[in-house]
Amino acid sequence: MKRTLGTCYYPEHWPKSTWKDDATRMADLGLTWVRIGEFAWSQLEPTAGAYDFGWLDDAIETLGAAGLRVVLGTPTATPPRWMLDRHPDMLAMDPKGRPRKFGSRRHYCFSHEGYKQECARIVTALARRYGRNPHVAAWQTDNEYGCHDTTISYSEAARSAFRLWLRARYPGDGNDGDIDALNGAWGNVFWSMKYDDFDQIGLPNLTVTEPNPAHSLAFRRFSSDQVVRFNRLQTDILRARTNAPIAHNYMGRITDFDHFAVGADLDIASWDSYPLGFLEDRVGATPDHQRRFARQGDPDFQAFHHDLYRAVGRGRWWVMEQQPGPVNWAPYNPAPLPGMVRLWSWEAFAHGAEAVCYFRWRQAPMAQEQMHAGLLRPDNAEAPAMHEVRQLASEISGAPAVGASCTSVALIFDYDADFAWSVQPHGQGLSYFGLVFQVYQAMRTLGLSIDILPPDTTDFSGYRLIAAPGLMHMPDALKEALLQSGAQVVVGPRSGARDQDMSIPVPLPPALPGIDVTVSYVESLRPDMPVPLQGDGAVTHYVEALEGSATVDLVSQDGAAIAMSGMNTQYVGGWLDHQGWRRVLRQACTKAGVDTLNLPEGLRLRDTETERFWFNHNAKPVTFSGRVFPAASVSRDTP
Repeated sequence: MKRTLGTCYYPEHWPKSTWKDDATRMADLGLTWVRIGEFAWSQLEPTAGAYDFGWLDDAIETLGAAGLRVVLGTPTATPPRWMLDRHPDMLAMDPKGRPRKFGSRRHYCFSHEGYKQECARIVTALARRYGRNPHVAAWQTDNEYGCHDTTISYSEAARSAFRLWLRARYPGDGNDGDIDALNGAWGNVFWSMKYDDFDQIGLPNLTVTEPNPAHSLAFRRFSSDQVVRFNRLQTDILRARTNAPIAHNYMGRITDFDHFAVGADLDIASWDSYPLGFLEDRVGATPDHQRRFARQGDPDFQAFHHDLYRAVGRGRWWVMEQQPGPVNWAPYNPAPLPGMVRLWSWEAFAHGAEAVCYFRWRQAPMAQEQMHAGLLRPDNAEAPAMHEVRQLASEISGAPAVGASCTSVALIFDYDADFAWSVQPHGQGLSYFGLVFQVYQAMRTLGLSIDILPPDTTDFSGYRLIAAPGLMHMPDALKEALLQSGAQVVVGPRSGARDQDMSIPVPLPPALPGIDVTVSYVESLRPDMPVPLQGDGAVTHYVEALEGSATVDLVSQDGAAIAMSGMNTQYVGGWLDHQGWRRVLRQACTKAGVDTLNLPEGLRLRDTETERFWFNHNAKPVTFSGRVFPAASVSRDTP
């Protein structure tokens, strides 16, 4: 598929007299896509039931007449003020029972039935009017599910819906559910937490001490399912009225709902890429790392999400919002180095993106995002990123189509595992995402291109190395599929540590076929208490005591087994540091017949079927294998 560019535009923010000139400038720049409408509910329906589509008709026609293709967003992330008067209980509640009030965005609870009916009404009206419009070439549902911690709500609506969800999860005779089955699965005999009826079950917040982890995990799964249902409500309406593809724009490091489950109802996965904001806000990097890459972003964070959303989209994915300059929401908001907007865009294309769209066309002079740069300044003059986008548009016009992934290395990512880790991290600051991302970083520094796979994968054909760290619950089907894959498999830590209902299983974890290893106990480590390994690297954060007859591959300096293997599987019983993961993965690659490199810091590569891309994220040139890579640059090798 052809590589394309786009932008995010808000015609309702600007005089109608500017629309035609904006559309002409977009087309002249080489853009294909323009996303509009996702925040415009109050303009589309100024008062309840009174629609005003005239301005949107004109905007779509103006953009289409210039040769642009419209992505039309459903406006359900920004319910208007009158909506709250109609449904005063629609607001989400935070863990302390406080309402997430009007005056910003995403002020709704996914479980509120009245609000969902209002969403169905506005989406139906839009789909009827624009579903067959030749200029509307794609749709976006809502905007950034989960942003601003809005997935999990502790409202009355959520409590009622949670009880119904539990009845269905623990079914009994009829529709009442089996409360004894729930009590047994959750271990409610502990601390006299047994329930007599599902209507007694509250939400796992405001308890004296931590709630039952089984209760908390169930609530996280329920909350994820509510996002899936909310999104499906919209996709079902759209599919009945349009043949255009449907996308949603996910965010970086938002893991409190299952993106694979939402993606099953979409045609395209997209995400919003803000490398500089994420470096300060979500990467979890050291101060030295943040200083070094303050104007470039982490060398692996964007790539990880490119690979993740390629999997969520089953091969079809976009960047719906690409940072073009300083943002407004991170702790610190520097401008990108010259060349970085082009680098970020080419990096997305190297990972298989069909489109990269810049947020936003023109910087807003008002409201919360007035400090967020666009391709134009508020006075219509070009912002610094415009030159790089113009250069990129010229480059992609003669470039080959988006290449398919070309790798024999896979990494499994499981949102349900993140739920479990969030409920029971067992150490301050520890997270499933942090563990998986560290493994991914180590892979990338070895010069590997990676496919991320969902946890229900059973066909691993073509892969020679598969990493599956931290899968708290590992179904037997996945364990067996990994054993039969023929690949080298690296598992752990905490893999198989809990059953489906958050109890420690017997046989004790990890209970992997083909390898005799048992975790006898676990401990989390202070940040200043790493356990050095014999050779290179150390265990940090988390370590397990391993028993069994499997071959010992990795040993701490005090002689304890850290990694053990049998058949094609290696179990790593600790959270390793960067050098430790590189060591384990390099050895696994050697066994698997996968070539590795030793890339310098900040230099990364990505292979497709037709090209090899090199990305230098450093602010200075880097030399590798006798080749000089300029600062903040992209290089392409083609046959």
